[in-house]
Amino acid sequence: MKNKFQLPVHDDKATIGRKSVAVNCENPLDGTVSGRKLNRCVILPPNVPMVADSLERRNQNWIAQANSAIDLIIQVGDSSFHLHKLAMVSRSEYLNRLVFQRKINRESADDILNIQIENLPGGKKTFELIVKFCYGWKIDITSANVAPVYCAAHFLEMSEDLEEGNLISKTEAFLSFLILSSWKDTFRVLKSTESISSWAKELQIVKRCSEAIAWKACTNQNASSFNCEYAECLNVNTSKMNNSEYSFDAWWFEDLSLLRIDHFIEVITCIKRRGIKSKILGSCIEHWATKWFSQVTHGLDKVTPKHMTLQLRRVSIECLIRILPTEEHSVTCNFLLHLLKVGAMLKINPELLCVLERRVALILEQCHIQDLLVKNQGENDPLYDVAVILRVLQCYVCGMSSNPVPKLHNVGKLMDGYLIHVARDANLTMESFRSLVEVLPQNVRSSDDNLYRAIDMFLKAHPYLAEEDRTDVCRILEYHRLSQEARQHVMNNDRLPLNLTTRFVLLEQVKMGRSMTSNGSNYRRTNTQTVISISKDFQRRQISGQEIMMMRKDVELIKTQILELNTCKIKLQKQLKRCIC
Repeated sequence: MKNKFQLPVHDDKATIGRKSVAVNCENPLDGTVSGRKLNRCVILPPNVPMVADSLERRNQNWIAQANSAIDLIIQVGDSSFHLHKLAMVSRSEYLNRLVFQRKINRESADDILNIQIENLPGGKKTFELIVKFCYGWKIDITSANVAPVYCAAHFLEMSEDLEEGNLISKTEAFLSFLILSSWKDTFRVLKSTESISSWAKELQIVKRCSEAIAWKACTNQNASSFNCEYAECLNVNTSKMNNSEYSFDAWWFEDLSLLRIDHFIEVITCIKRRGIKSKILGSCIEHWATKWFSQVTHGLDKVTPKHMTLQLRRVSIECLIRILPTEEHSVTCNFLLHLLKVGAMLKINPELLCVLERRVALILEQCHIQDLLVKNQGENDPLYDVAVILRVLQCYVCGMSSNPVPKLHNVGKLMDGYLIHVARDANLTMESFRSLVEVLPQNVRSSDDNLYRAIDMFLKAHPYLAEEDRTDVCRILEYHRLSQEARQHVMNNDRLPLNLTTRFVLLEQVKMGRSMTSNGSNYRRTNTQTVISISKDFQRRQISGQEIMMMRKDVELIKTQILELNTCKIKLQKQLKRCIC
């Protein structure tokens, strides 16, 4: 009898002699792809030494009914299969060897032999198909079960050496057909290997599927046949395929996003070897990670019994970082920051965290405010994660000496805009805000006007801050680094600490006095020194001793006024405490 291999087939019954046996092959992935039936193969063994009339199921027991008595019981998981030695050992070298060894150790050859099979790929469902095959029944093989059956056939050593047309060769032929011919079936095969990972890797199924996916993704990016097939799967009108919403470069992203991390890494590695554009590769990784991030919830420290789950997440994030393309603009800044955030939460390898920090720091001057917004998920947490931005800024400061001044100013403007954006958050702590304010040196800003605006917004969103905390937040503000408009706002701002507004008022008075008496000299005063800039008409004139004496008197007067104000402030604070008590 010739080997029977049909595709596609829709026959669900097989006739052996006078018996008709219905084959109901369960397939959770059954459905339509691109408007057609799933690829299916009906396998019929060429010659069988024994034919069973039926295979009955009684609870967890499967019993093969034939003319001869049952002489073999095989335990697979929690199910027992009551079978015949002749039917099984004629197809399986593994079972043949076990039966022979047991016979040597037994006194009576007529007793029923019990064999327990552990770690069979696919378990009892796969073994049921193998039993039917050994008894000469037709079995349905689809993309959902071909990998488990193929691995189980190897486990049981059902090769051509034992019998021509055995199960290994038949499943191998159908597996190769699926991988080479169908994009969707290749993914179904790959998904079906998740429960049999070790065998699938050893038998190169994962590698073959990954290489096939990589080949189709890279060589058919602009092929209308693949894009149209994919569009039909999504119920998309193929006339709209030129629309940017359905980019040719991204038609395979969604399918890859359904893969488990180890399979995804394998596919990406194969795609990378084929020289695909780094930006497309980075976008694909970002698409997969976006779905994965949604599964990483807040409060990971409370998930004590799920240690293995946390370990899997930790390994997943580390693998993603390692496969990221290194080319510039291949991945977005916001995606890198999300990786950094999750990596810090999961306490991944510190070296990998440093890699992310340096990478974001290198492109910081090219970023926009929206790129830096990494949201938190907790109800009582700040709206945005500022800790991850602080890490990047600390890394940037360490290497900023090599950056030209224009780039430094770009970063300064970016961070002032970011501070203004996050300062409105009532849940943002004073310590976090102050750290962000002080992390960058003064030379990255040409003016502190936007910094003052951010501080003012923070104080407005946190009206109950103590005087000491407000003073701590505002200590970075310098009179000479603000515009005249900003200084006027400071002097009339009742949200600021009293000592700051007083200092600005006094310095403003000194500036006005010097403007009136300097005979054309312009004075610019800080809280520690006065810098005198002589106008062009009087640059050659020497400053007289009388002018120096007047300046000294002004400085002494200011010191006296500041002491009096501090004394008054202390008295007011004591009175306030008494009123509260």
